[in-house]
Amino acid sequence: MPQMAPIGWLSLFIIFSIIFVLFSMMNYYSVLPQTPKSQLSKKYTTAPLNWKW
Repeated sequence: MPQMAPIGWLSLFIIFSIIFVLFSMMNYYSVLPQTPKSQLSKKYTTAPLNWKW
């Protein structure tokens, strides 16, 4: 059974690494999280903090 040349292993590693990175990026950026409508209209108010030492 003939063995593969080292340049063959290197090219396979590079090709599979590029495919893995592209696949991971496509999975990460393909889904846009939906923000609930109630949070967009909600105003954040801060209560005054009265510290009693």
